Amino acid sequence: MVSISEAWKNIRAIYLVALCCIGSFLFSYDTGIVGGVLTLSAFQKDFGYTTAQATNINSNCVSILQAGAFFGCFMVWPVTQRFGRRWTIVLCSLVFCIGGILQVINTHSIGAFYAGRVISGLVVGAATVLVPMYSAEMAPKQMRGQLGAFFQLFFALGVMTSYWVNYGVTNHVASSTVQWQIPIGLQMVPGGLLGIGMLFVKESVRWLAKKGRHDQALANLIWVRKEDSEAVHAEFAEIIAGIEQEERDTDGLTWRELLLPVNRFRIFVVVTMQLGVQMTGNTSLAYYAPQIFTSLGAGSKATLFTGFFGVVKVVAVSIFCLFVVGRIGRRAAFMGGAIAMGTCMLVVAILGAVQATKHTSGSAASIAFIYLESMSYQFSWGALSWVYLGEIFPNRIREVGIAIGAAAQWLFNFAFSQITPHAVNNIGWKTFLMFAIFNYFLVVYTYFVIRETSGKSLEEMDQVFGANAKLEGQDNAKDVEADRSDDKAEIVEVEGQRTGV
Repeated sequence: MVSISEAWKNIRAIYLVALCCIGSFLFSYDTGIVGGVLTLSAFQKDFGYTTAQATNINSNCVSILQAGAFFGCFMVWPVTQRFGRRWTIVLCSLVFCIGGILQVINTHSIGAFYAGRVISGLVVGAATVLVPMYSAEMAPKQMRGQLGAFFQLFFALGVMTSYWVNYGVTNHVASSTVQWQIPIGLQMVPGGLLGIGMLFVKESVRWLAKKGRHDQALANLIWVRKEDSEAVHAEFAEIIAGIEQEERDTDGLTWRELLLPVNRFRIFVVVTMQLGVQMTGNTSLAYYAPQIFTSLGAGSKATLFTGFFGVVKVVAVSIFCLFVVGRIGRRAAFMGGAIAMGTCMLVVAILGAVQATKHTSGSAASIAFIYLESMSYQFSWGALSWVYLGEIFPNRIREVGIAIGAAAQWLFNFAFSQITPHAVNNIGWKTFLMFAIFNYFLVVYTYFVIRETSGKSLEEMDQVFGANAKLEGQDNAKDVEADRSDDKAEIVEVEGQRTGV
């Protein structure tokens, strides 16, 4: 648990990470708002599609953003590597607003709306790369769990806001073009604030150090820690030592480097972890909450239950960030959360199989267990998956490692967002049984795959995951080292030919 005095000392780090986490808010608001907008008859009328086409339009409007986000993860990597985290986030803010304008204009063309979704998707995909990267690189190690969990807190805030905006326009704004333009247009407010706010903070210390700009890196570290002390200089020396060690280990970043046993295992972990996040079923619940609560028997009160669903998310993730994340290990949180989520999903499935989907006691119980399941998610896979993604890679491959993990998240996100509305319509309660089975599988996955990283500095992660390289077998490691030596010899030979040596 972080004391008040320690939090005040790191207030700039908290502010800086909270500011860049607006990117998470944008992502969740953008995805949460579309589920409610698509239920408005005014939107359907303006874009000219039939009720029979609604399910496909719903899945397309959500999944097309995931497609843009998938490519955004990779497109942002070379940009942030060259220009830094700060200016890349500013650029993302500008591009996001362009996508928002395309969506809010009533073009009467669903294709134009799709185009705006893709452009916005590029930015939210980039945000899932930049936010955990920037958070991990700027936060003090003793507070990294809490600050990294801000990503999920802002995600929950964005979802909650989108749900209540949908509730407001559904119940208090007449059916018209303005009814759906209000929730779509509001996304540009935080989008603009993100870009403006980033103009008044500092660049990533580790990115500057990697570029050899040590004086500026130290100055930024002193600024963000609010003191010029021996502890800050020791931290900076540790950062420099870690970067220099990584530079000594390999001469140049190549794809072959990602195939080293220790890095290959890390890539495997982040890809499968992002699949696990989707397997919990919570992303699908966030996208299609109004439709799902309707299927559980909420009837005309579906948007109201959806609004409180958002409140539950915010309360749960706030409790987690303030009181839980620094006290328990990553493995315990992942395993406990998966057990709780699986049990809640199983209860919802059983109730759905027994009770008719009407506004009865069975339906109320199902909605209550959905709330409990969401709280379990916020206490585990929701917040910690992004913390884990940002902290397990060394500086040398952090950009590409996080990009791969985030891209995997969007790829699996795309798949599940396509499947969920059809599953709810066609198999009903069995959808929740499917997610229950998935969650119980994640308990086994965590036990055998996830390594404990709580309390470790970024420079200590090689020790944590270095042990896993031995699991690949010493012969395999020797073969990889031999390949690396051959690569170095080839580089020397080519350079010699170029210079005539």
